[in-house]
Amino acid sequence: MLAAVHSLVSGLRAGDDLEAEHREHVLDWLARTDDVYRRVKPATPDQHLVAYVVPIDPTDGAILLVDHVNAGLWLPPGGHVEPGEEPGVAAAREIGEELGLDGSKVSPEPVFLTVTRTVGIDSGHTDVSLWYLLPCDRDQALVVDEGEFHGVRWWTRSALEAADPARFDPHFFRFLTKIAT
Repeated sequence: MLAAVHSLVSGLRAGDDLEAEHREHVLDWLARTDDVYRRVKPATPDQHLVAYVVPIDPTDGAILLVDHVNAGLWLPPGGHVEPGEEPGVAAAREIGEELGLDGSKVSPEPVFLTVTRTVGIDSGHTDVSLWYLLPCDRDQALVVDEGEFHGVRWWTRSALEAADPARFDPHFFRFLTKIAT
């Protein structure tokens, strides 16, 4: 399984210098360990794999984000990759569990990679996040996991431009720049 993760990460085209730095960090980490899956909540091991899914309405580019209870941020839906699980399978599973969406159309490859030190629900841990895309009609019904989210919202590009960036994943606006090119 680690060979598949290594292949995904090494195949990613970096959108900027920070993503290139993150890619090199992750490839080095993968070469040094086989302990990449979270086994004990919230942070064992300290650094572990996460799969984000970014639903995008292909008609206007609006993006669906969730107001995450624990993080206190607007984030793409997603979650931790389970032991032995492929990240793309985790992405499809998570989008179904969290929003009731069909994960079969999640992009086969991630489009973005981030390494983020998180704090809040614990003393901190590092998420290695692979970001996947999901074309999704915004009129599609959602089944929201209300225990995990304060809310769910479709964001237009103009609404995102007017929003406070501090309320989003710290890499989210870099992600938007990358997918716009």
